[in-house]
Amino acid sequence: MRTAFVVNHEVTEEKLEFVKQMGVSGVIVHFLEAPGDGYWEFKSFLNLRTRVEAAGLKLEAIGGLPWHFYYKVMLGLPGRDEQIENWCKTLRNMGATGIPLLGYNFTPLFVWRTSRDTRGRGGAHVASFNMELAKNAPLMATASTTHIDTSLLPLSAYHPISEEEMWENFTYFLKAVIPVAEEAGVKMALHPDDPPVSSLGGVARIMRSVDAFKRVIETVPSGYNGLLFCQGCFSEMGTNVVEAIRYFGSRKKIFYVHFRDVRGTADNFAECFIDEGQTDMFKAMKAYKEVGFDGPMIVDHTPRVVGDTTWGHRGRAYAMGYIKALMDVVNAIP
Repeated sequence: MRTAFVVNHEVTEEKLEFVKQMGVSGVIVHFLEAPGDGYWEFKSFLNLRTRVEAAGLKLEAIGGLPWHFYYKVMLGLPGRDEQIENWCKTLRNMGATGIPLLGYNFTPLFVWRTSRDTRGRGGAHVASFNMELAKNAPLMATASTTHIDTSLLPLSAYHPISEEEMWENFTYFLKAVIPVAEEAGVKMALHPDDPPVSSLGGVARIMRSVDAFKRVIETVPSGYNGLLFCQGCFSEMGTNVVEAIRYFGSRKKIFYVHFRDVRGTADNFAECFIDEGQTDMFKAMKAYKEVGFDGPMIVDHTPRVVGDTTWGHRGRAYAMGYIKALMDVVNAIP
């Protein structure tokens, strides 16, 4: 096990310096800001890697492909084969640059929250979700205009998408890209739907259970087809998080980890500080050690604490300190 920080969008010298000061060895870049007509270019990856390494860090993974790179794939629209080929170009360019891991979602509406200002411990601002507030969302309603531009969608896309259709779209995609991932030497780590409810905005959300992820790894058996194990999402599902770690970890299907937690269920939950959720975090960390997990572990969705920056330096530092301490404890166990 090792630690990493996620840097969204712009990778600045100040953020890289902070990562080093926290005693963290790696960086994962989400929503890379780089040129590319439907895919990320080799030069962008090369420049990013050398910049991170110049700071004495390792570029562990890339995540969060732009929505417009693959919305036709997710929605089963004409033009999906071209987008799949562009996805494969991204994989080949990552492999050629020596970047070993790609994190991704397969849900057209990405992360949903009904509030970003729920009050947590000591008045900290946390994100929350309440299905009662979201149940009447119109077709293809978006939760984040940062990642989704529905002006790209034809009118024909505005229709309910069933669970069966979403599985068909995902299976078609997975069978096309995993062989290329193998050739490129880039592992693909799938993130759960967040929230893991059956449907939002008329679109089925299929990555919402342990059984769904069992189906994923069985659909295309490969050492390059695995999970971005978001503990918060698995906690929302109501599953036994520790047992899920053991199941997927023992099969070497956990490629990297979002080490966080929530309070509540898929239909009604709030994010929280890392030390006050409903999962026994010590047992979770111990399970990662027991299954031999050797990938990066990151903080994710930290509360906004008093006096924090836009990036959340204080909240991230608190969560990372907790993770590093737990790692030290479990590694000290004979």
